[in-house]
Amino acid sequence: MPTTQEQQFITQLQEHQAIVHKVCNMYVHNATEREDLFQEISGQAWKAFASFRGDAKFSTWLYRVAINTAVAHYRKQQRTINTVNDDHFPVVAQADDTLEKQQSIAMYKAIAALPPVDKALVMLYLDDFSYADIGATLGITANNVAVKMNRLKQKLKVDSEKY
Repeated sequence: MPTTQEQQFITQLQEHQAIVHKVCNMYVHNATEREDLFQEISGQAWKAFASFRGDAKFSTWLYRVAINTAVAHYRKQQRTINTVNDDHFPVVAQADDTLEKQQSIAMYKAIAALPPVDKALVMLYLDDFSYADIGATLGITANNVAVKMNRLKQKLKVDSEKY
């Protein structure tokens, strides 16, 4: 029988599992590896759950754990993203217009090619996190987030035109 703490963790993880899936989709493109990364993130989140103080929302805390785990996993694998499967991007599946679909694919390919920390920053931005929340999640100031985000917007605009 799960303890109260275990039950709280399971409930919170189930409510916010979309965050973990999103991070997994951005960092690995093979279904088996995504499942492995999901398990790794879940395990790391469970290990760190006792230290969750509630200063931030659980979703923000989980994003931080997921991103840190994914970046560590990415670095362990020491590989670059050579190809991106268009089918795993949720926005693409929702796009009705062919041009809109092509633009979404190009944008997500450009995001997938970013370094791990920049990728995390863009993901949080696209999920409508404030610069302060993004900064707290990534361990940088809100001003630094704003500067990086402006640079990344320009880079993504140029890079997405390549695809």
